[in-house]
Amino acid sequence: MGKTGALVISLDFELYWGVRDKRTLADSKKNLQGTRQVIPAILELFNKYEIHATWATVGFLFCETREELIGTLPKELPDYADPNLSPYRYVQSGALGAREQVDPYHYAPSLIRLISSCPHQYIGSHTHSHYYCLEPGQTAQTFAEDLAAFKRVARKKGYAPTSIVFPRNQFASSYLAVCKQHGFAAYRGNERSWMYEAGPGAQDTLLKRALRLADAYVNLSGHHAYEPLSASQEGLVDVPASRFLRPYSPRLRWLENVRLGRLRRDLLFAAKNRRLYHLWWHPENFGSHLTENLRMLERLLQYYAKLRSEYGMQSLSMEEAAASWSRQREGRHEVSV
Repeated sequence: MGKTGALVISLDFELYWGVRDKRTLADSKKNLQGTRQVIPAILELFNKYEIHATWATVGFLFCETREELIGTLPKELPDYADPNLSPYRYVQSGALGAREQVDPYHYAPSLIRLISSCPHQYIGSHTHSHYYCLEPGQTAQTFAEDLAAFKRVARKKGYAPTSIVFPRNQFASSYLAVCKQHGFAAYRGNERSWMYEAGPGAQDTLLKRALRLADAYVNLSGHHAYEPLSASQEGLVDVPASRFLRPYSPRLRWLENVRLGRLRRDLLFAAKNRRLYHLWWHPENFGSHLTENLRMLERLLQYYAKLRSEYGMQSLSMEEAAASWSRQREGRHEVSV
């Protein structure tokens, strides 16, 4: 990464939009309500340990009211082969409440303002509608329309995001040109192992999911600590994922120290070898078992603070990591001339 290692953190902020096609709202309410407590608590920990982070936010969450949200819909909508993937019929069905105060599951302008008011916190994009780039039926044109809608609503609220995280990690390299056209400079690529390869939901097999779960406890795929970063042909910097911070599971509580040990060894490897380590999760993941999840996060940040003291490890947002790499590359080019 440079003279020191770096911890990058990104959070996929989506509320019900991220699970709408998989779970009913009734089944999700407890977790989503907990998110309203989780985000201030995470921000408090980030401030305590001087953590920089990117909050990849679904565009719908910027909206104050149902009318405003409906007014942001793109002119051309994705025609997913699985119609349940599209949020637009859901939006038009009358399922949304009038505003955030009565519907905390679909709107989050107050939380976005809270996040952006805290030091070293960056608002990124998680597309406008939680768009799935690899599902049959969608196209580059409807993806472009989605990003344009996101940019309009973000700009209206006073934000100019330059990083993007692809929902469900459905990363399509052919769509990076579209991202560049809409002003994005960095994206979160996937871990460099076959078990983390992007694909439509139908290709996310039970075997892959089982191996990813095991990889959270036992080193099956490596540390995923990166040096150097890379850029696409279009110039977008890939700030690839290293590890998903899985939420606490009561069934696996006896393995919590094993999970922490796996994460600590990853971080130590990155610090010693001056590499970048990119941790990510959804704030909604912490909505249940809040105390246990925050305890794990703080134990991990305490260890990061130790590595910062011993090895000079730094904390970076995705935006800062991409800018740092770009400056280093320009410096190397200057030296080579």
